[in-house]
Amino acid sequence: MTIVSTVGLSMQIGLRSIGIWPNAPYAFLFRGAWILTTGIVQTFQYWWVVIHFGNDDMSHLIDGLSVTVEYTLMSLKLIILWLNSRIFYDVLAAMAADWKEAAINEMQTMTSKANISRYIANVIIGLHSAAVIVYVIDVLVFRTSNYNVDGIETSVREFTLKLQLPFECNESPLYEVIMLLEFLHQLVASATNGVLNCLIITLILHISGQIEILCNALRDISLGKNNQEELILSIKALISKHQKIIVFSGSIEQIFCYIALIQVFSGLIKSLIFYMVVTIEAFIFCFCGEYLSAKSKMIGDAAYNSIWYDFKLNECKLVLFIILRSQRRLTITAGKMMDLSLEGFTSIMKASLSYVSILHAMY
Repeated sequence: MTIVSTVGLSMQIGLRSIGIWPNAPYAFLFRGAWILTTGIVQTFQYWWVVIHFGNDDMSHLIDGLSVTVEYTLMSLKLIILWLNSRIFYDVLAAMAADWKEAAINEMQTMTSKANISRYIANVIIGLHSAAVIVYVIDVLVFRTSNYNVDGIETSVREFTLKLQLPFECNESPLYEVIMLLEFLHQLVASATNGVLNCLIITLILHISGQIEILCNALRDISLGKNNQEELILSIKALISKHQKIIVFSGSIEQIFCYIALIQVFSGLIKSLIFYMVVTIEAFIFCFCGEYLSAKSKMIGDAAYNSIWYDFKLNECKLVLFIILRSQRRLTITAGKMMDLSLEGFTSIMKASLSYVSILHAMY
């Protein structure tokens, strides 16, 4: 079956479920359901944190606070994506146009990027879902507390989400019903978080494929195959494609710069238990930024390696125009304050380790 989109089925289902897929039926209904359920869960989560703050052991409090912050982070990502839905729709339309206009020799590059995107999305979404299942099993099997009240030993079973519910729910069958609802909600939320993390990977892989196609076209420019008029038209078409890549990159930047900012700073307030997950998420954003920057540099190199020295002066100026524009590398930023790159990831890790050392010294 021929692939006609970089966005895989698992990503499409996830985006439809949060009401962000173009022309999807009941999109506002899905958004309303997310706002309602997440709002209720977050209210009871923060109520639990306030009640148990200072009155519970640190590990138990941090466990509940970490999940609460993770939910808040996911909610903020959804809100930012919803606010930028028009830009996101334009990005998807541009991707669809790239597939529709792709030549036969370009399909191999685009299909390769699409396959990589699908594989990564399935793995990350699967890992997020598996993490919830393992966590639920851990809660059900190992987290039952026994308390002695007036000489009577009482068993208190924990929930997967730390919620301060306004009613007693430790007895069956109410406990099982709430546990099932929490599990389903947590599973969907975790998978959605994986979809949001995979989204930037999908978009970056698509634009990197377009950059590779542009670089190949620049290398394949030949005087022997085209007359002067056709050559100029070909170069102008490549300039137009370069402009589309720049616009596409700017749209990704506009959508994800504040999501990236939230993601970067969220690592400073999460617990050590989730530190590895936070590090992976930060690395994904920084690696994507580095990958985009590295790919954008290839445009200038490809233009320089073309046979521009055989062109006439006015034709050389057109190639020089591409080289000059490619000097400003394409980047993704965290709130327009720092470029997401491997160097930036190193700085984030150093800052995180410094904060951990301070907290360790305090306690």
